[in-house]
Amino acid sequence: MISSSGIPDVVPPGRMAGGDQPVLGLADGVRLRPWRPADAPALLAAAQDPAIRQWNLFAVADEDDARRRIARMRERWRAESGAVWAVARTGGAPIGLIGLNGVDLAGGAAELVYWLLPEARGVGLAVAATRRLTHWTLRDLGLHRVRLCHSTANPASCRVAEKAGFTFEGTMRGALLHADGWHDQHLHARVAGDPE
Repeated sequence: MISSSGIPDVVPPGRMAGGDQPVLGLADGVRLRPWRPADAPALLAAAQDPAIRQWNLFAVADEDDARRRIARMRERWRAESGAVWAVARTGGAPIGLIGLNGVDLAGGAAELVYWLLPEARGVGLAVAATRRLTHWTLRDLGLHRVRLCHSTANPASCRVAEKAGFTFEGTMRGALLHADGWHDQHLHARVAGDPE
């Protein structure tokens, strides 16, 4: 499509909604797959983890609420506004989440978000999942830019961004309200054509 400004859409509408959300393989039998209603206990556990609660602004009241959130994840894929994957071992329950928020197909951009449950931390899985999803987003989906933002008080996410090849672009002052007040955020990004 061509917008009223005469600039063609970076990714045509229907690219996501016209097919199923893909399963993306990682090493050691881990994969990124769509969330399922049966994954509700893992989503509830994540909402109760202190580290996830500190850096990710979401709450889940109970398993019914978790199932509703999972249903909304599927709706966001169909609406082409977001895409959320479970990080899971083949046949296993989720050990993390990774996804794209604020998907703008016409403008060619999205924000990458993620978290891991405690048992999956510290082994490079966040970096591997971030690299894999970024590759799919820029190469297969066809977006031009993926940004990754995190509180400046969260050095672990800064390391993930750097190791996954995201360029540090600056600090956004008072950009996100957490439970303990306003946080400055680092902005990192990758664009199509960046070396992998």
